Amino acid sequence: MLYTLKNRNFWIMILGDAFLLTASCFLAYYLRFDGDISSRELGNFANTVLWIVPLKLVCFYLFGLYRGMWRYTSIEDLKKLISACVTASVIIVLALLFTVRFAGFSRSVFMIDFFLSFLFLGGFRIGVRLYYRPVGANGRISFLRKRPDNLKKILIIGAGAAGEMLKREIDGNTNLHYDVVGFIDDDPYKLKKTIHGVLVLGRLNDIKKIVQTNRIDELIIAIPSASAIEMRQIVDICKGTGIPYKTVPGMGEIIDGRVSVSSVREVRYEDLIHREQSELRMDEIGDYLTGRIVMVSGGPGSIGSELCRQIAPFRPELLVMVDKNESGLYDTKIDLQAQFPYLRVETVLGSVQNKAVMERAFQAYNPQVLFHAAAYKHVPMMENHPWEAVFNNIVGTENLLDISAKNGLQRLVFVSTDKAVRPTSVMGASKRVCELLVHLYANKYNGRFMSVRFGNVVGSIGSVAPLFQRQIKMGGPVTVRDREVTRYFMSIHEAARLILQSGALGTGGEIFILKMGKPVRIIDMARDIIRLSGLRPDEDIEIKETGLLPGEKLYEELITEGEGIQETEHEEIMVLRGNNDISMKEINKHIKRLVKLAEAGDARGIKEELKEIVPEYRPYRASKDRGG
Repeated sequence: MLYTLKNRNFWIMILGDAFLLTASCFLAYYLRFDGDISSRELGNFANTVLWIVPLKLVCFYLFGLYRGMWRYTSIEDLKKLISACVTASVIIVLALLFTVRFAGFSRSVFMIDFFLSFLFLGGFRIGVRLYYRPVGANGRISFLRKRPDNLKKILIIGAGAAGEMLKREIDGNTNLHYDVVGFIDDDPYKLKKTIHGVLVLGRLNDIKKIVQTNRIDELIIAIPSASAIEMRQIVDICKGTGIPYKTVPGMGEIIDGRVSVSSVREVRYEDLIHREQSELRMDEIGDYLTGRIVMVSGGPGSIGSELCRQIAPFRPELLVMVDKNESGLYDTKIDLQAQFPYLRVETVLGSVQNKAVMERAFQAYNPQVLFHAAAYKHVPMMENHPWEAVFNNIVGTENLLDISAKNGLQRLVFVSTDKAVRPTSVMGASKRVCELLVHLYANKYNGRFMSVRFGNVVGSIGSVAPLFQRQIKMGGPVTVRDREVTRYFMSIHEAARLILQSGALGTGGEIFILKMGKPVRIIDMARDIIRLSGLRPDEDIEIKETGLLPGEKLYEELITEGEGIQETEHEEIMVLRGNNDISMKEINKHIKRLVKLAEAGDARGIKEELKEIVPEYRPYRASKDRGG
């Protein structure tokens, strides 16, 4: 309050309102008596205005009318204004009724004053907002402000809620140098209608003509719920205009509050594989996250950091990130605290391979929920360094499972991969061993430990889409392993959402499978990304086949033959409840042998031992499968 009283703008608002309230009170007398105000009524005006105006100002202050800025006046502010005016008028009427019973006063004066007060103060606030509003191409309020010369003339594709929000944000943000010329929408009902004074000019097929007629500089796609097919059609039309085009963020990002609808960006490949936003059962997820201490291993990674961002809105008591990447931990913590100021975040610098460090972390923070996303995931790297897959993926997972079981962890969710299905790589085989461990520990300790298996994540660190983009920037060629290679893809955002939902569904020992849609040919993906860059595949940018690397497959699978797959309560998640043919005692013996082979650097021995645990594993054979 002390700051408010010292604020110059506060006193300007008070004086402005005092003047308008005095004017409205005088005009109420003037209108009531048809301009012929007697000396007695002038005396009444002088006596009442001295206490009516301060009373109204106090009411306005108590209703919070001086906390905001008039240039951002909204419907909510006008609601507060009318509530304050009603309250003040009721107090005035009651005061006159119980003191002088309106003797010598005209009741209608105060009714007129109520309407005039709201009209004057509300109108003035709206006028201030209009003054600070950027001027559009239609020249509205040009008599108040000069229109900037550097505005981009844009056409918004989509006259729905997102398009309206975008127009409103552009109007209210002078840093967005856009001039909205019109909207495009295929809904015939919306044609020639206006949104904030701007016309819906036509349909998608009319875009090219409208762009030429109105000299549009840029197109913005404002349909965050568009399907992959719809997005491809819109992008193809936009390309045909020859001008730049962008899109608003996906609906998931907007809903989660990470970006606003005005955060327009380039169209990315993720937009072309976009699927309908899956509905989460927020209450079920909140039941195991809200108020809990949640730990995420691999927190700075692609999946780990996205999990942290999606866990934050559920308001855990504490979020603990574990990783051996100090820079990643630091940067991710800073980002999370900036985006979620209410979130308590702690970090543990250390590898999941180091059991002593992990035990100290559990003792220090006593986590109740653990998302285990720390792992080596690059297939060729693990083929060349299979011992690292043993230490980091298998031993690291066993460490966390053992510590979790002994400390009574409520829930553990292990992030797996489709490469664990009939693996041909060390990485895939190591992940399958981890799935077996999770199942065995869940059964032995009756813990809610579960695995979540899914395919490739678009845009993650080291994934193929960013590689293609770098190759395109360098002028090509874009390299693909084989023309027939296919992979399952989903966005990081959707993967993390479904991991959280799987955590709510699990009772212990399950492997949840995320429905990935149809597999995508990598060469088709390469062509799409080249086109998104404004270039022509095979003409401007060469596509070159390099052959499969060790451990890679032409296609991936999500389930192994014989695994008992079932539907769950969630339409995007399936569950496997197949039986394991290996016991805890047996797998522990194999892991001990794996560790010895890894310490000796025996690549061939590691692969042979992995095959003993995972019989369906078909290792890649190479002359360098030797010790060291």
